[in-house]
Amino acid sequence: MTTVKTLLGLTGLRLRPRAGADLLDRPVTRIYVTELSDPGRYLSAGELVLSGLLWWHAPGDAEPFVAALARSGAAALAASGADSGGIPDDVVDACVRHGIPLLEVPADLSFSVITEQVVLALAAASDSARKRLQAAAEAPVETLLERASAELGLPCWVVSGLGRLIAGTAPLPLPPDDVVRRYAAREPGPLTVVPVEGRHAVPWLIALGGPVSPAQAELAEEVAGLVGITRARASRPEASVPDEVCVVALRTEGSDESRDVLSEWLPDALVLESSGDTSYAAVAELSATAGLSTVEPLLRATRILCGIGDPGPRDEAVESARYAVEVAARRPDRVAVVRAGEVDVHELLLAGAPAGLRAALRRRVLGPLLAYDAEQHTDLVHTVRVFLECSGSPTRAAKALHVHVNTLRYRIGRAGELLGADLTEFTGQLDVYLALRAGD
Repeated sequence: MTTVKTLLGLTGLRLRPRAGADLLDRPVTRIYVTELSDPGRYLSAGELVLSGLLWWHAPGDAEPFVAALARSGAAALAASGADSGGIPDDVVDACVRHGIPLLEVPADLSFSVITEQVVLALAAASDSARKRLQAAAEAPVETLLERASAELGLPCWVVSGLGRLIAGTAPLPLPPDDVVRRYAAREPGPLTVVPVEGRHAVPWLIALGGPVSPAQAELAEEVAGLVGITRARASRPEASVPDEVCVVALRTEGSDESRDVLSEWLPDALVLESSGDTSYAAVAELSATAGLSTVEPLLRATRILCGIGDPGPRDEAVESARYAVEVAARRPDRVAVVRAGEVDVHELLLAGAPAGLRAALRRRVLGPLLAYDAEQHTDLVHTVRVFLECSGSPTRAAKALHVHVNTLRYRIGRAGELLGADLTEFTGQLDVYLALRAGD
C-alpha cells in the first residue's frame, strides 16, 4: 500500500511536510493535478492533489479549496509556492484546520516528474500487493480479508447472498441482508460491493468500507477471485444421519439452483437428495427461516418454496417435508415457507395428491352440487363450505352468511339431497369437506 509517508521517501521528489505530520499513514490511490479554486466535483477518496496554487490570490481563498479536499477524502495536498512566493500561511492554516497533510514541492521540481514517480510508485505497490495477496491464496477467507484490508486501507467483509456474514475485519456497519438488498437493487450505499467469482447459485459478496479508486477496484477484483477459489475448494465434512431428524425440502421453481441455495442457507445441513429444482437436507433443528427473501432477487428461479417436515425417522421426515413444500407451492408468495406442524393434516394429505387426482375427487363428490349452482345461479357450494367450517353449527353458519337459520337448514338439506350425503353426519361431512378443499 502506498501512503503519504511512502511519497516522502521518494528521494527524487524532495517533498517536505508542512502540516498534518501525524496523518502521513493515509493511503494514496492516485494523483490529481488541479488549479481550480473549488475542485470538489472532480475529486475522489485517496487522491494526492497536486497544485501550483494559481487559484490563491488573497487570504481566505484557501478555505473552499482545502474544504473540498477534506469532503472528498483526499489523502494529501502537494503544493508548490513557486508562483506565490512560497506557500501562504492561509493554505497551511486551512490544511491544519481540515486535517489535510500538506507537502511542499520544491520550486525547481516539474509536476511531470512528480506525476511520473507517483504513478510508478502506485503501480509498483499495486503489483506487490497483488503478489502478496496471491501468496495467501491457500489461506482461509478470514486471512485473505485481513491481507486485503491491509493492502486497500479499508475494512473488508464477505457476505453471503442469503444475508449471512461469512467473515470480516471489523464490525459491519449495515445488517448483512441490507448489504445484499442494496446490491440486488443497485442502490448506492456507504459500502463498495464486489461479487465473488465462482459458479454458485447463491453469490458471495465482498463489501469494502467506502468508495474505491480504480486501482483499489482492480485489487478488490483480485481478492474476489481468490475468495472464490477458497470457497470452491472448501469441502463439507461427511456426516451420518441420526435416527430422528428434521428434513427441509427446498424448491427453486424454474431453475436447478435448489441444492446450492439449500447448502448455502443451511451450511451445517446434510443434503439427502437433490433432483435439480428440489432438494432435501437433514438438520438437527431449524429455528429461523430468514434469508430466502434476501437471495430471491439474485436467482434465476421464479419462486423459492420451502417445506419443513415434522421431526422423525428419515423416511417419514422426508415425506413430511415433501408434503409441506407442496402446500407451499399452492400459496401465491414468491418466497413461501411452510412448516408441516403448522398445517392441518387434511391439507398436508391433499398436497401430496396430484392435481389431476384432486380435480377428479372434486368432480366425483361435488359434481351434482356444482351443476345445480351453475343451472340455478346459486352458490350452495359456498354455503356448504361455510357450514362445515363452522363445525356443522346451523346457528354459527347462518350468522356468518347473514341469513335466517331456517334458510340455512333448508339450503343444507337441499345440498345433502343433491350430494346423496348426510351433511349432519361426520363421515359425510369429512368427504365433502376434503372435496371442497381439493379445489384450493
